[in-house]
Amino acid sequence: MNRKELVEAILKNKDLENWTKKECDMFLTTMIDTVKKAVKKGDDVSLIGFGSFTKVRRKARIGVNPSTGEKIKIKAKNVVKFRPGKAFSEML
Repeated sequence: MNRKELVEAILKNKDLENWTKKECDMFLTTMIDTVKKAVKKGDDVSLIGFGSFTKVRRKARIGVNPSTGEKIKIKAKNVVKFRPGKAFSEML
């Protein structure tokens, strides 16, 4: 499902029949931007029933170039960890 399909799926909800595609897309954009800013700042974002987004630090490590077999250094970096909520996990 891409962004356009997600907006259309959201608009099928009876309670949102007065929303336009533009309003729904603007809401989705605002929500995504808010989650990204919070996680970047170091805050955890928990959406009950869906899951949690957390910023974690991945340590530097040694990797292997698969085409040459040469060992390479991989720098430390921040990554986002998503942990699905209990209801989401049980649904699958």
